[in-house]
Amino acid sequence: MRTFFPSESCKETHLNALNPQSWLQVERGKLSKNSSHSPSSLESLIKVPDPPILPYFKPIDYVEVLAQIHKELESCPSHQRPNLYLLQFQVFKGLGDIKLMRRSLRLAWLKSNTVHERLIFGAWLKYEKRGEELISDLLSSCGKCAREFGSIDIGSELPSVVNPSLCDVAMMNQNSYLSRRVSFQIGDEKITCDRQKMAQLSPPFHSMLNGCFRESHSEDIDLSKNDISPKGMKVISKFSSTGVLPDLPTELLLEIMVFSSKFCCEGLKDSCDRKLAGLVSSRNDAIELMEYALEENCPVLAGSCLQVFLQELPDSLKDERVVDLLTNVNSLHRSIMVGYASFSLYCLLSQVAMDLDPGSDNSALFLEQLVDSSENSRQKMVAFHMLGCVKLLKKEYNEAERFFEAALTEGHVYSVTGLTRIGQIKGQKVESFKKISSVISNYTPLGWMYQERSLYCENNEKKWEDLEKATELDPTLTYPYMYRAASLMKKQNVQDSMAEINKILGFKLAVECLELRFCFYLVLEDYQSAICDVQAILTICPEYRMFEGRVPATQFQTLVREHVPSWTTADCWLQLYDRWSAVDDIGSLSVIYQMLESETAKGVLYFRQSLLLLRLNCPEAAMRSLQLARQHASSEHERLVYEGWILYDTGHCDEGLIKAEDSINLSRSFEAFFLKAYALADSSQDANCSSTVVALLQDALKCPSDRLRKGQALNNLGSVYVDSGKLDLAADCYINALKIRHTRAHQGLARVHHLKNDKPAAYEEMTKLIEKARNNASAYEKRSEYCEREQTKIDLEMVTRLDPLRVYPYRYRAAVLMDNHKEKEAIAELSRAIAFKADLHLLHLRAAFHEHIGDVSGAMRDCRAALSFDPNHQEMLELRSRVNSQEP
Repeated sequence: MRTFFPSESCKETHLNALNPQSWLQVERGKLSKNSSHSPSSLESLIKVPDPPILPYFKPIDYVEVLAQIHKELESCPSHQRPNLYLLQFQVFKGLGDIKLMRRSLRLAWLKSNTVHERLIFGAWLKYEKRGEELISDLLSSCGKCAREFGSIDIGSELPSVVNPSLCDVAMMNQNSYLSRRVSFQIGDEKITCDRQKMAQLSPPFHSMLNGCFRESHSEDIDLSKNDISPKGMKVISKFSSTGVLPDLPTELLLEIMVFSSKFCCEGLKDSCDRKLAGLVSSRNDAIELMEYALEENCPVLAGSCLQVFLQELPDSLKDERVVDLLTNVNSLHRSIMVGYASFSLYCLLSQVAMDLDPGSDNSALFLEQLVDSSENSRQKMVAFHMLGCVKLLKKEYNEAERFFEAALTEGHVYSVTGLTRIGQIKGQKVESFKKISSVISNYTPLGWMYQERSLYCENNEKKWEDLEKATELDPTLTYPYMYRAASLMKKQNVQDSMAEINKILGFKLAVECLELRFCFYLVLEDYQSAICDVQAILTICPEYRMFEGRVPATQFQTLVREHVPSWTTADCWLQLYDRWSAVDDIGSLSVIYQMLESETAKGVLYFRQSLLLLRLNCPEAAMRSLQLARQHASSEHERLVYEGWILYDTGHCDEGLIKAEDSINLSRSFEAFFLKAYALADSSQDANCSSTVVALLQDALKCPSDRLRKGQALNNLGSVYVDSGKLDLAADCYINALKIRHTRAHQGLARVHHLKNDKPAAYEEMTKLIEKARNNASAYEKRSEYCEREQTKIDLEMVTRLDPLRVYPYRYRAAVLMDNHKEKEAIAELSRAIAFKADLHLLHLRAAFHEHIGDVSGAMRDCRAALSFDPNHQEMLELRSRVNSQEP
């Protein structure tokens, strides 16, 4: 244990509180397989924290909100659109859909009406895409420019101030007795100027030089006490004649700018503003000049300084000087910096600050600015709720309660969770129970409501009932599964406990659930399974910390690894082959993690890792692995293949093809041909391209590779043959793939049987896949197509149990109910899925059902919400048009 828990680590992470010796005394065989664990030992290890309160906009009916936003977007003035897209972004953030979040931000950027909005949303998109700079470089190498969010010339976007002519001819004639020259005394020096040109600089100068003041009749005027130097006055004199400022040092420009503010010389001040803005080239410049910009009301300079801060996110918010500048501002300062885009700015800054540390003072300061910038109820509920969450993390409970109350008053019902948690902290558990029960009674019940109430139940039976109801309403919530699994394990009901945690891990790879299962395996002394889970965790989140952030997962991996047998390279490849064939993706991740610690050819292993992570719906981790594959490529042609996949996976299919061709020109390899075939099949609109794809896959199969990849190529080749109607050739491909244990080929072979009108053989083939695959929800779904109706219903019920996020079973059951004229039940079937799964196809079908029964408003609501997911979806547009014609 000494090698695992060094003294400094113990001090840092308070491991004494975990008492690891009580449950992991595995050195020298101290624990036997039959050893039991005391309740206190289990409690210290198997602890499920309360579910977090999410700092997101979570409306009761997100469909209604999205529909309302879409409706407003159809008719609102153009200047309102960016804020509506920002609200749409907040809804998608609450739903956890990163792709749709980015699309809403991009639309806000594209529809920006002001330079400030374009600056903010461009910086936001750049922040969201941090770590993707490589993609821009790769696109550039293919001759495609991808730098969309570069610096903006703020000065060219904001209108210049033009001095009005304050002296008309009559006035000049009236004062013709005045000298045309005037001298300004500054210290011991006199600066002679043209009286009338100086008079045109501003109303105060006009009154002083042409009015009824003593200075109006004087040829010498003392300006020594007005904070202007002789050098500065000479520049001003020249400006009065030419209207142009030369290039000047920063200090002199600041001096002239302050003077121009004092004497209301708007044209001169505007010129100083623009000149100073051009001198902002670093964060230090921006910090130094922003204060002047805000004090002197210089929007070009303020915007240029802000641009530097935004372009450097998140690093700029780690600089306390920047934070002080951006949080110690009032409404006038915000207007100078960003015009009318204050809410958008502080939305961005608040998100970045919370990403850095949600419980920090900085997060609270930015959110306070967000609250002050809120203009309507929807903005206020978002700002109040987020600030309440931060105050709760900071343990400022009275303040948190005040902001949650404010959010709830504005209509954000989810904020009640903050109030109930604070009530519990204050010893008001019964009141918290009543408060959340009232919400359940007054609104359409949602899973999070029952999950929250379960925290305040007096007895375990009632808590269990609420958690079962929470899972029924929203099976994606992880806490109910974790609590039930932990409770069962503490009762030493091992089988049911493992089954419970495996339910959620079967369709949602949540690292907190993997961590809990890892703890179960430690209790059971199943160290081989334990290391599998901790290595999967580290693959997904390399910096993950376990036990509520107290212990790095790497430390546990180091310790547990000492108690599992070491595998040779050959052992690892055999294990990978077995687990890949069994569709055991988590097990495969673990084997690859182990291989990466010792293998020298890391590129191909990181590439395999990326394929698994994509299959497990971990796109960010998959892209990280793909970039590591490129970094560790052993040759130029291998590197080009990985670059091609990076481009393909980010939507740049044509550029991915270019990389594949470049790789083939260097060396004919399996992966290069496979990439080219895959990308061509996906991108080509030519019906005749299948023959080219076939030739490419055949070329790939002639090149050296392992059986895992060759099985995939055979499977893909079979699919192309099926699409071309060459069923016998397709069957040969699938059979050959199965011979090298490419298990998924059963599905392709089943399709061939079905197309040959041999439904029983198709059913049998899918049954084989179900028996072999560890993750088999998709296999049950596919088999349902080859059954009689009753068996189809049974298979699809199994799909929903295994993976409630798959939408086809809900659609099928709803369609059957509709065919049986059970319209309400059909709509209810879709609605229960829509409540936790935001999906265009579910909304499309429900909209059609609403139209069928004459519910025009319901149909229009679903159409608008669905078009928020895909504004160009042709069938939705046609349905919306049809429904629109029926509206009164």
